[in-house]
Amino acid sequence: MRYVAGVDLGGTKTAAAVVGADGSVLVQGQIATKNRDGGTAILDATAVLVRSLRDRAAEQGATVDAVGVGSAGVINAVEGTVLSATDAILDWTGTHITAGLSERLGLPSAVVNDVHAHALGEAWLGAGAGTSTSLMVAFGTGVGGSFVVNGQPLLGHHFAGGHVGHFASPYAVHRGRPLPCSCGHAGHVEAIASGPAIRAAYVREGGSAGLADTRAVFEAARLGDELALLVISRAAAAAGQAVGGLVNILDPEVVVISGGLADAGSFWWNGMERALRAELLAPLADVPVARAALGNTAAVVGAASLVLS
Repeated sequence: MRYVAGVDLGGTKTAAAVVGADGSVLVQGQIATKNRDGGTAILDATAVLVRSLRDRAAEQGATVDAVGVGSAGVINAVEGTVLSATDAILDWTGTHITAGLSERLGLPSAVVNDVHAHALGEAWLGAGAGTSTSLMVAFGTGVGGSFVVNGQPLLGHHFAGGHVGHFASPYAVHRGRPLPCSCGHAGHVEAIASGPAIRAAYVREGGSAGLADTRAVFEAARLGDELALLVISRAAAAAGQAVGGLVNILDPEVVVISGGLADAGSFWWNGMERALRAELLAPLADVPVARAALGNTAAVVGAASLVLS
């Protein structure tokens, strides 16, 4: 069986695995991303990780012959470069990922944005398996998505396809003013429906600033905190409305919801799905809505599929 390496290169950690042609994971590992050290250091460390996995695979009789990468940032998948990136990874913009890894490893490589890689994994072996079109939307630290058609993600003319957190939401307003978004604009879905947005809304509405993160807000909600329940309900409604609008536009065979919020509890999920279905056109009323199924392996498997197909 043929084997390749799949890499999920994020702002905090870089995970990688040796993946077989059937999607099975032979060996895997991860390192902290050198996100303050620039593109050269990140590629050096990633190559070391892939090389170690390649050696472990060789011990089991498997030869790795290519590398697929899902990377944070807006990625030119044709040239294998980072078109733009946030400060989560310093000096990442302009990095030649495929050329850099091929030079270091002596293997052909391919790259897409990490959310597209995640969606490819789910479309191949996860909640979207067996469908010709799947829409995946991830709600976590940010809001991102990907529309996969016949095994290929819709990248867009400028490779910015999938930035589904960055269109207007009527929920992203406080006292008549649009909420600031991480992209530098205001009033977007991500500004109300992401994990950090939930915690920010809780504090903004008068909740204790001592709650350190989004998980703490969810725990407060489980204990009956009415404000926590309110802000989570509002975020879920914003998320569902946004996804429902996308379904009306794209008409996918299945909708896959991913990210930390998808696993955060029934009161987020139920509110999200209720709002989603309230948006749908009549012919789309029965579209399946499923949680992502592959967990942490989705992006590495999806990245591997770039060079397996």
